[in-house]
Amino acid sequence: MVDSMPHHASTWLIFAEKHKVKLSIEEIMRRTTGRTGLECVRVLLDQPDLDEAVAWAMVHEKEQLYRDVFGPVFKEVAGFKTFATQARARGLKIGVGTAGDIHNVEFVMKHLQMYPAPDAIARGDEGLTGKPTPAIFLEAAKRINTPAIDCIVFDDAPFGIEAARRAGMRAVAICTGHSAAELAGPHVIAAVANYNELLDTNFLENLHVAA
Repeated sequence: MVDSMPHHASTWLIFAEKHKVKLSIEEIMRRTTGRTGLECVRVLLDQPDLDEAVAWAMVHEKEQLYRDVFGPVFKEVAGFKTFATQARARGLKIGVGTAGDIHNVEFVMKHLQMYPAPDAIARGDEGLTGKPTPAIFLEAAKRINTPAIDCIVFDDAPFGIEAARRAGMRAVAICTGHSAAELAGPHVIAAVANYNELLDTNFLENLHVAA
């Protein structure tokens, strides 16, 4: 939905420096992208039993910094809102399955100004395990009352693409930060740089013809 990964990366790097995490930014992103905030902190600090309240306090500190940094330069992945509007016009439901917490969700929806809002949102602070487990996507599908086999996940990270596979869903790889090869899989039906490419290739029209 939004082109936020560089800003997550820069603020995870600040977190790492503060908490003496000696990992490259590439490794930090590999370990965190798609996971819930609680999981991220425990993984980066190598403390799987870190007190939940302590971990969430660290998460909120990092994510507030992310929002402060990304807010002034906020941007959607090119073409997202137009694509979502056209999907809705074809009677498709839109569910969001995100590892983010309620504060990040509210931040994104406020800046994105997506109207109408998604039909349902499943978040990473609702007790669901993060990606690559399928829990968040399955809960989003449940909330829009749609079988997993009829869902298509749009994701930009390996953990998200793998979570879609485990959920029994098809996927579209949004290659904003990873190559198509890094986001490949037998369930991936398209790999694009942004949603404008899907619009230009009549993805929705062809999807309905195939259906």
